[in-house]
Amino acid sequence: MGTENELKDLIIPDHVAIIMDGNGRWAKKRGLPRTFGHRQGCTVVERTVEDAARIGLKYLTVYAFSTENWKRSEDEVGALMQLFRYYMVRLLDVAVKNNVRVKMIGDRRRFPEDIIAGIDRLENDTKEATGLTFVIAVNYGGRDEIRRAAIKFAEDVKAGRREASEEFSEDDFSEYLDTAHMPYPDLLIRTSGELRLSNFLLWQLAYSEIYITDLYWPDFNRDELINAIKAYNKRNRRFGGV
Repeated sequence: MGTENELKDLIIPDHVAIIMDGNGRWAKKRGLPRTFGHRQGCTVVERTVEDAARIGLKYLTVYAFSTENWKRSEDEVGALMQLFRYYMVRLLDVAVKNNVRVKMIGDRRRFPEDIIAGIDRLENDTKEATGLTFVIAVNYGGRDEIRRAAIKFAEDVKAGRREASEEFSEDDFSEYLDTAHMPYPDLLIRTSGELRLSNFLLWQLAYSEIYITDLYWPDFNRDELINAIKAYNKRNRRFGGV
């Protein structure tokens, strides 16, 4: 197990993002249905939120459901919607217990009304928390986020609220993203050994350090989170400089 002594000499990143991959393969390996892997993955999310809060992260962002995930079978998507309904209630308890603020990014309009209401409740009931901010990307895609941001910017220009000029900076544009007023991730963790971004936080991950683990998401734990932070501490972050 990672101990406090292991942490005391480490620089803890402010913001860790995670692509939680491998739920289905974890279940298949055990002769179980994919939905069982997703259920186990939700349990690991709860535990990781608690671990992140205790370690001292300021932001934890997880990729829960992408804009492309709607292409999966009707049965699997339906099962995932039921999991959202169940685990949103559990997550509220975890958040309140650990002084965690919950925020959702992505286009929630496609979800059923009761899930939208559950998301709104999670955000509203935890908005006064002062500890970790836990960000869940649902019906989220990096390209879609940038597209929606561009539309909002164009609407502001048309309405006279914003002037389109060469003075409009990257920081100005970032205010239109779902992650406005949040720091960019210092560290991206991807489970299951895959080596791609999968349309996740394309703007925000431009200079994030990347840590790949072969563990499937249901096997992810505090030890592996600390391993990722240790690897992060060995990186020399130059942000394009020498």
